[in-house]
Amino acid sequence: MKRQANNPSVWTITDGNAGNLRQAQALGRALGMPMRDWQLDTRAPWRWTAPRGVAAARAFGAEFHAALARPPALAIGCGRQAALATRLLGRRGSATVQILDPRIATRHWDLVIAPEHDRLVGSNVIPVLGSLHPVNAHWLDEARVRFTALATLPQPRTALLLGGASAHAKLDADWLEALTLGVMRQVDAAGGCIMATTSRRSPAGLGQRLQKHFAGRSGMLFTPPGDGANPYPGLLACADRIVCTAESVNMLSEACATEAPVFVAGLERLGGRPRRFVDRLLELGRVRALEDGLADFPVTPLRETGRVADEVRQRLSLQPAPLTAGD
Repeated sequence: MKRQANNPSVWTITDGNAGNLRQAQALGRALGMPMRDWQLDTRAPWRWTAPRGVAAARAFGAEFHAALARPPALAIGCGRQAALATRLLGRRGSATVQILDPRIATRHWDLVIAPEHDRLVGSNVIPVLGSLHPVNAHWLDEARVRFTALATLPQPRTALLLGGASAHAKLDADWLEALTLGVMRQVDAAGGCIMATTSRRSPAGLGQRLQKHFAGRSGMLFTPPGDGANPYPGLLACADRIVCTAESVNMLSEACATEAPVFVAGLERLGGRPRRFVDRLLELGRVRALEDGLADFPVTPLRETGRVADEVRQRLSLQPAPLTAGD
């Protein structure tokens, strides 16, 4: 590592957004170093100007300001607010890794990890196909142990991962309900069951609309927050095939890390950078369009987090992490 800090550990730094937190933690855990999570509550005016404004030692409150006196060996940030915090830590001796395009020059960090579909280039940029996440063979094995009931459902088990509207996709409740009914018809014709879940992006009331369609059927429907543990990891682990809406880079990245064929729904409604990501998956043969049917096809799991962690470790001369199953 080119710089040495006083505290030999990793800090993950985010604004608390679930997607940002998941990516930062996934990389930190893959590196296998002692880790602390920071969730920032950024004060004005820095909340509006981040990641600009490095004269901002008190931008994140008294606790973070005091912690700057003992910076970590490595700071991993994800998101715009975190990018300001990692800049501050870089000035105090930490090596810095910023996940997602910070929207200013990448030279302010040691490494920047950006989605390939963002087309960010630079000598310190590590492109990633999709997003970082924890899904690997070990993670899936643990999920099967936690959600053993899902493995008893009739096969083939089709996991249906439903998102919602985004800046690049118009997926309303009517369309999502029609999608679910269409998948049901295909499953009814071929046998097996559906294990479905909505997400935070799904329209309000969608789960209630879908409940009537799942009544009396084999399978399951989960609508967050729901009761009990979210079975999403179990759906990924126990699925024989996965249908995922096109707008979510995170859901698609995680689905593609399994050994199940992945079918993408809503391609005709998707544009922008996420469409470039899906087109790349189609080109690689890792996914197929749902409109072409649910016929199985051979796949190789797409697991970018381990590859990216290895490159971060090499570029920053970090000590190798102990090997774990599924790496």
